[in-house]
Amino acid sequence: MAKHISETPATQLLKAKQVVYTEHPYEYLEHGGAQHSAEVLGFDPFMVVKTLIMQDQNAKPLVVLMHGNRQVSTKNLARQVGAKSVEPCQPEVANRHSGYLVGGTSPFGTRRAMPVYIEASILELPKILINGGRRGYLVGIDPQVCISLLGAKPVQCALLA
Repeated sequence: MAKHISETPATQLLKAKQVVYTEHPYEYLEHGGAQHSAEVLGFDPFMVVKTLIMQDQNAKPLVVLMHGNRQVSTKNLARQVGAKSVEPCQPEVANRHSGYLVGGTSPFGTRRAMPVYIEASILELPKILINGGRRGYLVGIDPQVCISLLGAKPVQCALLA
């Protein structure tokens, strides 16, 4: 019997929009990141998408969706989004913008509406695992949902981790 996961703002939004998703709970590991969740769930870390809350030079937040085993080139990202610079938010700032705890950040159902950018190669995958709104909980969805539901704009800013 699968452990029931209580709803999060992310799963409430997915349900409300009738998005089909699968649930993948796992043992959360502090700083384990997407590599850890991919390993324990038996998925390729390239399929596990991390949700990163970043900010531009004016401290305006934005969301970046990146493969679990890739880093973001903030230089390339800034150029593509028309910013002077982009950097990761401090965890407490990221928590404030998203309404989630770092490690459990989902791009769905965030506290603030923020522009969302998705690494273009993610859209070529048949299915992705992305945070469902709490630590130790991923949801499996079609990556096109990120475009239809979040208006995510494709960018190319991946660096090998």
